[in-house]
Amino acid sequence: MTLQQLRYFIETVNSGSINKAAERLFIAQSSLSNALKDLETEIQHQLFIRTPKGISLTTDGGEFLGYARQVLEQTELLEERWLDKKPSRRLCSISTQHYAFAVNAFVNMVKKTNAEEYEYTLREARTFEIVEDVKNLRSDLGILYMSQFNRKVIEKLLYENNLNFHSLFHARPHVFISAENPLAAKPCVTLEDLADYPRLSFEQGEYNSFYFSEEILSTEHVKKDIRVGDRATIFNLMIGLNGYTISTGIVSADLNGEDIIAVPLKVEDTIEIGWISHKDIQLSRQASLYLEELKDIVSKYSISVSDEL
Repeated sequence: MTLQQLRYFIETVNSGSINKAAERLFIAQSSLSNALKDLETEIQHQLFIRTPKGISLTTDGGEFLGYARQVLEQTELLEERWLDKKPSRRLCSISTQHYAFAVNAFVNMVKKTNAEEYEYTLREARTFEIVEDVKNLRSDLGILYMSQFNRKVIEKLLYENNLNFHSLFHARPHVFISAENPLAAKPCVTLEDLADYPRLSFEQGEYNSFYFSEEILSTEHVKKDIRVGDRATIFNLMIGLNGYTISTGIVSADLNGEDIIAVPLKVEDTIEIGWISHKDIQLSRQASLYLEELKDIVSKYSISVSDEL
């Protein structure tokens, strides 16, 4: 087994296909395919399931990936320290529900890494897509929430897909509204206060189940209901239509300015925000750095942060 084979293996996983990996590695497809088959023969385990639509990791392949990443990361540290080699291209992919604090942490991670070369991905995605991204290793980790209402369904989905949920913090629900909204001056609001305002929520596509909603109280009937696809649109509608959405209460003035504020919502429900990871895969060094930044961001809001990181 060689370091080159491990690099070929990891690049193939990151690319999602042998064709794309070969292009990125600047080698022939046949050479890459043979190198991967030689690796499987040597370790006497099948790492990939090959189909006409592409490749996916076997259970053994997922476990092998965790070890391969550790070996290459440690090798890189040795080379940087003792051979004066420049760091390799940094890789990291995150999938998240629409949270400003997740973006803040991503920004801080990129700035502090200060890498000469990197390839990062930040996907603000639908709930089911986040699970699929982490399951299929398109993302190192995912960020989503659970509540008393959706917990059993989400936990079952994670269990079936071999994923773990790690708690970050618990929060009381808040409404995000425009600073010019008539409710902005209230110390807290009730569902009755919100009755005449449009409720804004993120649409979930073909998996548009109440259990996959990004907002609690999704089963509550409202007179005015608008679903949107991205965070910029939802903020525009808060300002243009005096709409509201329900979330954690963490607003980023750095990213969103002073136009949007959070007001506590008087309900009994709570929100638990956490990150999900694949049970068989150890996080990459870059993903671990992102988690450090994420923990630092939420800790500044005096919210109960777990010590799991």
